[in-house]
Amino acid sequence: MSVTAIPQRSPTLGEALAPNVAPWARAALLVAAGVALTALAAQISFSVPWTPVPFTAQTAAVLLTGAALGWRLGGLSMLLYLAFGAIGAPIYSDGDAGIARLLGVTGGYLVGFVVAALLVGWLAERGWDRSVPRAAVLMVLGNLVIYAIGVPVLALVAGFGPVEAVQKGALPFLWSDALKIVVAAGLLPLAWRLAGRRAG
Repeated sequence: MSVTAIPQRSPTLGEALAPNVAPWARAALLVAAGVALTALAAQISFSVPWTPVPFTAQTAAVLLTGAALGWRLGGLSMLLYLAFGAIGAPIYSDGDAGIARLLGVTGGYLVGFVVAALLVGWLAERGWDRSVPRAAVLMVLGNLVIYAIGVPVLALVAGFGPVEAVQKGALPFLWSDALKIVVAAGLLPLAWRLAGRRAG
């Protein structure tokens, strides 16, 4: 009886772009960059009256961070992002901060960032970020994870029923998330080609 082997880990994009940096220094720089990118993306934000969840560029930053850093460093970046915001750093959307944000209507989406980065990072370490079609699937799965955690928490905190929670917490964002997926799925293979030229 044959057993299907688990795909071996491949170098991450972050490792490929900085191969000559000491591993500990590279890890620190990559994690800091992931936190900074997510914090900056959170400030690209606007709200509309039909949903309590703001539109932001965060999901693209989260998924790119996970793909570029791998599951360990990507997940750590998101954990630190949540922690710094919770203790008062104004890095959540619209410069917000505090533990109340994690316990509010968008708290599930924030927690979903960590899980999504872990999943996307693990798949990226198996080569899913090397081609546009697989990178697109990678991004779709990451987005679904964020919805899967964010929407139920929104329903619980806001008192919405399941249908209303989906209508307010997922459907309004499908078009913008689709656009971000297209952009990110194109950027990852391009970045790998850049890494290949640098290595050569």
